[in-house]
Amino acid sequence: MKSILALDGGGIRGVFTLEILARMEKLLRQHYGHGDLVLRDHFDFFAGTSTGAIIAACLCWGYSVEQILELYVQHGRQIFHLLPWYNPRRFLFSRFSAAFLSQKLLEIFSEDGKGKEPALLGTDKLRGKDGRLKLLLVVVRNHTTGSAWPLTNNPLAKYNDRRHTECNLNMPLYQLVRASTAAPTLFDPEVIHLDKGRAPSVFVDGSITPYNNPALIAALTAVLPCYNLNWETGPDKIRVISVGTIRFPSGLPKGAGNLWVGYNASHIPAALIQGAASEQDYLCRCLGECIFGEPVDGEVGNLVGVPLPGERWFSYVRYNRSYGAREVDKLLTDHPELARLDAVHAIPLLRNVGQQYADNVRLSHLI
Repeated sequence: MKSILALDGGGIRGVFTLEILARMEKLLRQHYGHGDLVLRDHFDFFAGTSTGAIIAACLCWGYSVEQILELYVQHGRQIFHLLPWYNPRRFLFSRFSAAFLSQKLLEIFSEDGKGKEPALLGTDKLRGKDGRLKLLLVVVRNHTTGSAWPLTNNPLAKYNDRRHTECNLNMPLYQLVRASTAAPTLFDPEVIHLDKGRAPSVFVDGSITPYNNPALIAALTAVLPCYNLNWETGPDKIRVISVGTIRFPSGLPKGAGNLWVGYNASHIPAALIQGAASEQDYLCRCLGECIFGEPVDGEVGNLVGVPLPGERWFSYVRYNRSYGAREVDKLLTDHPELARLDAVHAIPLLRNVGQQYADNVRLSHLI
């Protein structure tokens, strides 16, 4: 069985994701009897969007979950570093400086380990202990062309042909990951030169594509003929494990009256992103055999064990904590910053929520 790990976007709430991954890593270490096992030793394909791209790329690089948690816990405030109030860019373009994150990603994803030689998407560093290539998918939006770009290191992909003047494998990995986190109004876009003879392209956060939840596009990349991987389909052939970053209700607050411009500007983008992510989850449950997941809604349920028409392409597990209206009212009343992407002060709470939810992870979900 081949396995795919797909990780949603969600800013600092990636800490919740990491606690679930820590549980996975612990179970697999116990099962295989290897105390130093990392998730790269188990999964064949990592996919991530935004904060999920950071985590997926680090896992594919060979990091342990503990190492990635350390990055978030120790450097969260530096990553979300507000520009000074007197800097006009803070109010006209982006609230945070991307300098620290960019430098940190360069240090991690470099051939020399010091940031002097940036690793490219086609680097041999993305190989397991047995020398086999581990697949990585990073979702970005090409603002220049106005299209979603789910970029992989798959050497058989059409635009990964080394003879192509704009071969995607030649793009610096740290820039791709940084681009996937470049949420508009929060961080500046990432500018990448695809071809020295042409104008550069501008890339922004992959969460403003349909693939903030990258589980479905990862599965399609594995099985559709156009991507040339051609994995054999079937619930016993492919396991897709998808991890979210906590789902909050996006409905109107109590007592809301007219939907003035300020409300729409601040709430509609998040509602659209959440809606698209939920749709991707729903489609995965329809195309795959759902083993575990919280209910999609009150009518559909969780689709676990429900016979559906057609053949199943893969087996599917979805981990994500969903809060109901009453629960979230209390939670956000006590911790109003929790729903924000930059809620660095809520890291201890996010870890606690993640650790509690991680009890749902079972070895049978992974193997």
